[in-house]
Amino acid sequence: MKPSQTALRAWLMLGLLAYVALPWYAQQDSAWYLVLPQVTGGADTANGLVQALLHGRKWLLLGLAGLLLAMAGLSQPPGRDQGRWLLAGGLLGSVGLLASGFAIGAQGWSLAALNAFWGELPQGQFGMGAGGMLALTSLVMLTSFGAARRGAFRGDLTVSASVIGCAVLLALFIAYPVTRALAGALLDEDHRLSALALWDRVGHERVWGLGCLAGGVRCGVAWNTLWLGLATALGTTLMGTVLALMAERASGTGQRRVQAWFKVLSLLPIITPPFVVGLGLILLFGRAGIVNQLLEWALGVTPTRWFYGALGIWLAQMLAFTPIAYLIMRGVVQAVAPSLEEVAQTLRASRWQVFRTVTLPLLKPGLANAFLVGFIESMADFGNPIVVGGQYAVLSTEIFFAIVGAQFDQGRAAALAGLLTVFALLAFAAQRAILGRQRYTTVSGKGDAGLPMALPTGLRRGMQALAWPWLAFTLVIYLLALLGGFVKTWGRDYSLSLQHFATAFAVSWGEFGWAWEGTAWNSLWTTLKLAGLSAPLTAALGLLMAWLLARNRFKGQALFEFVALLAFAIPGTVLGVSYILAFNVPPFELTGTGVIIVLCFLFRNLPVGVRAGTAAFQQIDRSLDEASLMLRASTAQTLRHVVLPLLRPALVAALVYSFVRAMTTVSAVIFLVTAENELATTYIIGRVGNGDYGVALAYCTVLIVLMSVVVAVIQRSVGDPRWGRRAAAPSGVKAT
Repeated sequence: MKPSQTALRAWLMLGLLAYVALPWYAQQDSAWYLVLPQVTGGADTANGLVQALLHGRKWLLLGLAGLLLAMAGLSQPPGRDQGRWLLAGGLLGSVGLLASGFAIGAQGWSLAALNAFWGELPQGQFGMGAGGMLALTSLVMLTSFGAARRGAFRGDLTVSASVIGCAVLLALFIAYPVTRALAGALLDEDHRLSALALWDRVGHERVWGLGCLAGGVRCGVAWNTLWLGLATALGTTLMGTVLALMAERASGTGQRRVQAWFKVLSLLPIITPPFVVGLGLILLFGRAGIVNQLLEWALGVTPTRWFYGALGIWLAQMLAFTPIAYLIMRGVVQAVAPSLEEVAQTLRASRWQVFRTVTLPLLKPGLANAFLVGFIESMADFGNPIVVGGQYAVLSTEIFFAIVGAQFDQGRAAALAGLLTVFALLAFAAQRAILGRQRYTTVSGKGDAGLPMALPTGLRRGMQALAWPWLAFTLVIYLLALLGGFVKTWGRDYSLSLQHFATAFAVSWGEFGWAWEGTAWNSLWTTLKLAGLSAPLTAALGLLMAWLLARNRFKGQALFEFVALLAFAIPGTVLGVSYILAFNVPPFELTGTGVIIVLCFLFRNLPVGVRAGTAAFQQIDRSLDEASLMLRASTAQTLRHVVLPLLRPALVAALVYSFVRAMTTVSAVIFLVTAENELATTYIIGRVGNGDYGVALAYCTVLIVLMSVVVAVIQRSVGDPRWGRRAAAPSGVKAT
């Protein structure tokens, strides 16, 4: 039997198994695997077949009918006729189940129509559980196989399943909740569609005013957000590129000894909760900070709040987002083929000419991707503007106060969030226009034993003059912030103490073993569990989408890429509220569970994996994929044995970023946590709200140490790509 037929049969059997062996609906008071003996019992625990035949939920027969149609198609030989059966069965089952579920959740005219067709529906129905999700997944896979059999995606089942599966995920967990939330921008106070409602919410001076250019106090929040995003994107791209070149290309005495420390310091901001940066900056530049105190002591300058505002936000975002640009650019710098630089040098080009005409143009995809990620991150950032923004308003803070403030205007919040989407679309279009149709391939099937060219002396010294002070400044900020966890009372009693660590992480040995007495243990274990689940899923899905975008062509590809990036364009608070609105009712009733937090982590952090993977793919020659396929390897085998080993830098970037952001994110999950699923950041925010800064900073210290260890383990486990190149000669030794 052909492998493709085996895959079809496997997905069909899983779908049928979901209908007879698993509880169909989500369990409210227990895990799904604990009620497996009761799948033929009551309406809460029964499987799909029993639900349809005995408990009045006849619409579930649509999914079963789809599986039976697909089973009939398996009796046909592989080809267009089989594809027709698979496509019909998959679409009937998946669309039927989803439409019925959304109609039940709507509780409006659609529910009335469903009642008219099926009869009166049972009340008190829960969202899909293990059985429902597995059946729906199998039906989507059968649909994709049917499309491939009909000639779509050149008949490649792996590509078809990947494109359609990823598209369904993007539609369900990004497009649907965001669209549902943003639709409120077009609804007036009576919940009727009105274009004037949108204009009233965004078409005024508070949003678009240019008073700051005419001597006024401030400009509109839209311009503030746009200018800040551009400044942050330019700054982080420049600094990330400098750090990547210094880490990979700088030479000189002692360079190898300091590279490890260099990489650690450059990654430090990404492994800390966002409010640590703001707190450290306040301790240094705030009204009672060290700088103002020194100015008052030395020059008699009265302390002011000069730091709060655009400058403070920009500096905080530079500290927070430069590591992202560094992670993207490091993989791109590593992949530049030394042989191209050696060819230019043999033509008597100087090192500066080689860098300017060969190396720098080959970095163009990474530069564009780093700029795009930095721009979108700046626009969606909430923590830094709320801490050090002062009177400088941006869209993310305006949206937050519109939702949780006294006004509670969800329509205005939705309208402002729509502006962020427009800005992200413009940045995406600009990136595509800059890159155009140029090629940046540097990794091919040919051997490359060249040595990476050292940076020109003047450029290296200039980068060192920029990089080392920046890293020193970063280190000072964190030392000041984290010192608060080791003193009794900041501002009054600076004597060293570990009492804050004892409060949060006390452990004792009792009659029944170890007792985790600290108040922070529960939130730490929950955060580690959810972040550990989301990180590999985010990396795998991000690199899969990057492969689809870089190596395949299909209809709707531009929309596919834009939706994959949409999560970064939406503030975390809006994404969290969107998930609550979308997944609080059937068919996906997830509010209050750990699953909704994992999904929020996954799709919030997905764009970094997509962009890092896309930049890496643009440097890997397609001939490597084609050679594998010509040797009769399947697409899945080519991905596993050829492509994935070359994507190790992008894989490290996706794993590291997704894990640490899941550990430290605040705004995206602030509305999703519960007492059962409390996270580390929400625990810290609670302590800060109570004025207990010592415990909060002690917890931040533990998180930094913990995530440093995890990042080191990820990098060592995944490793670096093997380019087949010679190692650089030691300083002062000529290569032969």
